[in-house]
Amino acid sequence: MSFSSEIQRRRTFGIVSHPDAGKTTLTEKLLLFGGAIQEAGAVKSNKIKKGATSDFMEIERQRGISVATSVLAFEYNGIKINILDTPGHKDFAEDTFRTLTAVDSVIVVVDVAKGVEEQTEKLVKVCRMRNIPIIIFINKLDREGKDAFDLLDEVEQKLGLKVTPLSFPIGMGYDFKGIYNLWENNINLFTGNSKKKINDTLEISDLNDSRLNTILGDSASKILRDEIELVRGIYPKFNKEIYQEANLHPVFFGSALNNFGVKELLDCFIDIAPMPRPKASEERLVCPEEDKFSGFVFKIHANMDPKHRDRLAFVKIVSGTFKRNTPYLHVRQNRKLKFSSPNAFFAEKKEIIDISYPGDIVGLHDTGNFKIGDTLTEGETLNYTGIPSFSPEHFRYINNVDPMKSKQLSKGIDQLMDEGVAQLFTLDLNGRKVIGTVGALQYEVIQYRLEHEYGAKCSYENLNIHKAAWVEPEDMKSEEFNEFKRIKQRFLAKDKLGQLVFLADSKFSLQMTEQKYPSIKFHLNSEF
Repeated sequence: MSFSSEIQRRRTFGIVSHPDAGKTTLTEKLLLFGGAIQEAGAVKSNKIKKGATSDFMEIERQRGISVATSVLAFEYNGIKINILDTPGHKDFAEDTFRTLTAVDSVIVVVDVAKGVEEQTEKLVKVCRMRNIPIIIFINKLDREGKDAFDLLDEVEQKLGLKVTPLSFPIGMGYDFKGIYNLWENNINLFTGNSKKKINDTLEISDLNDSRLNTILGDSASKILRDEIELVRGIYPKFNKEIYQEANLHPVFFGSALNNFGVKELLDCFIDIAPMPRPKASEERLVCPEEDKFSGFVFKIHANMDPKHRDRLAFVKIVSGTFKRNTPYLHVRQNRKLKFSSPNAFFAEKKEIIDISYPGDIVGLHDTGNFKIGDTLTEGETLNYTGIPSFSPEHFRYINNVDPMKSKQLSKGIDQLMDEGVAQLFTLDLNGRKVIGTVGALQYEVIQYRLEHEYGAKCSYENLNIHKAAWVEPEDMKSEEFNEFKRIKQRFLAKDKLGQLVFLADSKFSLQMTEQKYPSIKFHLNSEF
C-alpha cells in the first residue's frame, strides 16, 4: 500500500468525558464491534478481576476508574483506528490535556441523565482552543434521562458547540424502543425485556412508510415523525468539511453498555473523521505527507510491565515513516538514537513493529532520555508546541518513611514525575521536595505506585500554597530580580527542569508580588 493511502486510512482520536459517563465502556464496545476483543470486561464490577481492557494498572482495577491514558489500536473495514482512552476524573486532567495534543478528533461522551458536567466543559474548552473536530455521543439511553431536545440545547449552550443530530432516540428509559439513524436512514430496534441485543435494522427511506406504525405503534410513530421533522427544520444539515474544520458537531444517541448505537457511531466515524492533520512546530507547520519522519512525546509511562521495570515513551508520528533500527535525532539532546523494539499498543499488550505511519502512536523503550514534549526527527530541528505543564492546585511535602529505601524513593519520584502525573519542586531554602498535583487523588496514586512498583514508602505533609508561577525576569542581573530572590527566598523553588518557580501562598500574595516587581513575569504554565 502506498504511503499516501496508509495516511488516508488512519483515524486517531481521543474519548473524553466527565467520570462515570461511560467513556471506558464505550471504548470497550468500539473494540468489540471492531473485532479487536471477543468480550468486554465488566468495567463497573470490581469483583470481576478481568477489568476493562483499557484499564490495565492494578490501581485502576481496584478503584474502577481510569487514572492513565491508554492507547488501543485496531483495524475496522480497512481503516486503522487508534483510540486514546483518557481518564475522566478531574484529578488526572493534566494527562488528558496532554493527550489532546496527539489526537486528530475527539468523541465526547455525555450522560443522558446528568447532561453536560463540569469536567466535560473543561475538556471541550481545550478541544476548541486546539480546533479539534468533536462528535458527541449521548449515552445510557436505556435509563430515564433528560429530553433529547433539552440535551441538544444544553450541549450548544454549555459547550458553545453548533450541533446536528445524526441519530435520534425513539422514546427513552422504560419507553426506549430504538434509534432512528439520520445518517443512514434506518431504524435500530431494541428487543425483548433484556434489551441486550439489537433485534434488527430496518431500512426506512421514507418516514411515512406504513411499516413504521406496525413496528412502533401509532403513537410512537407519530411522535418520531414530528421529532425528526423538527430536527430537520431546526438543525443545520451535516457537512463533512465544516465538521472537520471544528465548526459543526454531529450528535449520536445510544447505550454503550447495551451495545446500542455504537456500531452506527463507528460506521459514521470512519467515514467522516479526519485523517492525520498538519501540526504546528515553533519553526513551521509540518504536514503528514512529508517524506521525512518527525514525531513528539506526549506521554511517558513507567513500569507498564512491573516485572520488567520498563519505561515507555509514547510518540505520536506527525510526518514521514518511523522505521525500526533507524537512527533519529533527539532534538533537545542533539544526539541520534536508534530503537530496536518500537511497540504498537493494545492496552498493556504490545507488539514490535517495523514501520509506522503518520497518525500512529509508537511506544519507545526509554532509559531516561525522554521528557514530555520532546521531538524526534530525521535531522531537522523542530520543536512541537502546545504541551505545557499547568500550575498545580494541591501541594504537599513528600517525606521518606523508610530511610533504607531512599534510593528507591528518589528513583520512583524521578520516574513518576517524568510521566507528568504530578510536578516536583525543590525548595531553594532547604532542598525539601514538594509535589504539586492537579487533583488530590493523584497523591494516593503516587503513594500506591511508589510502594508497589519501587518498594518505597512515603508520607505527605500539607503545605499551604495557592499557585506555582514560573518566573521570567527581564534581566537576570537586575537589582529588582536580586531583591525579589532575597525577599521571597522562602517561596522559591526549582522545577524538574531547573526553572525558577515562585510558590505563592495566596492569590493576594501573587498579585502584590506582580505589582511590586513589574519587570518580572509570572506564568501559570511552563510553556512561555
